[in-house]
Amino acid sequence: MSVEILDSGTIINFVEDEEAFNRTVKDRFADLDTNHDGVLSYSEMLMELRSLRVFETHFGIDVKVEAEELATTYGALFLHFDHDHNGAVDIQEFKAETKRMMLAVANGLGFLPVQMVLEKDSLLKKAVEWEFANLI
Repeated sequence: MSVEILDSGTIINFVEDEEAFNRTVKDRFADLDTNHDGVLSYSEMLMELRSLRVFETHFGIDVKVEAEELATTYGALFLHFDHDHNGAVDIQEFKAETKRMMLAVANGLGFLPVQMVLEKDSLLKKAVEWEFANLI
């Protein structure tokens, strides 16, 4: 983890750079596709869904959540990715939903820079790295 400064522009500009964004999404998809069949099952997506940290409350402290609630929440999140509801997420579905979520985060951040703790391989961290690389 690292502490980074970002704003909505960091994320929007990264998403709009189709080459960089597509490469990052493709790499993330490949990391999650552990059986290399070209689609993500629920079990393969579970790592990504957990990384969204929907139950995190404050400064990395997680709320204790019942297993049933976790399963319901992660199942609903999986359905957001599985647009055609065939039980698997292909690269296009993954890219579309990832883009939608990234832009939602950007919208929530606004234009003022914020300091944020980011996980090493998170997409937000990739956006910050992309921005830094383009400043040089």
